Amino acid sequence: MPIHDKLKQLGLEIPPVPAALAAYIPSKRSGNLIFTSGQLPLIGGKLRKTGKVGKDLSLEEAKEEAKQCVLNALAAILLHVESLDKIKSIVKLGVFVSGTSEFTEQHLVANGASELLATIFGEKGKHARFAIGVSSLPLDASVELEMVAEVE
Repeated sequence: MPIHDKLKQLGLEIPPVPAALAAYIPSKRSGNLIFTSGQLPLIGGKLRKTGKVGKDLSLEEAKEEAKQCVLNALAAILLHVESLDKIKSIVKLGVFVSGTSEFTEQHLVANGASELLATIFGEKGKHARFAIGVSSLPLDASVELEMVAEVE
């Protein structure tokens, strides 16, 4: 099934590429790899929720924010390929979680992103990953995600 149809089936849509917030580009292609810049869970240029996981957002809310980061990263990948069907493999994710000092479930927040990629791409969506906690993120976002994808 084409990825576009799979997204429709899941009730998901790839948004317009979020504008860069500083001096960088949303993504860069090198050979068959596309590297995305860090993607916040922006929708229409705004964050739905702000704050720290474990205080202002629950684990489940943060997982949803991570899913929005994935959709934004896929939008950035589409700057270099005409279709998400050109993705051969999601190689790696880096997930940054702004949480309280007591919050230690960054890996579970990242699962929101990882599970969505597996649902969309199947075996091609399996990837290496890191998930780390940070004291703050731009605009007081709770999650930021970077992605590396191999394309045809």
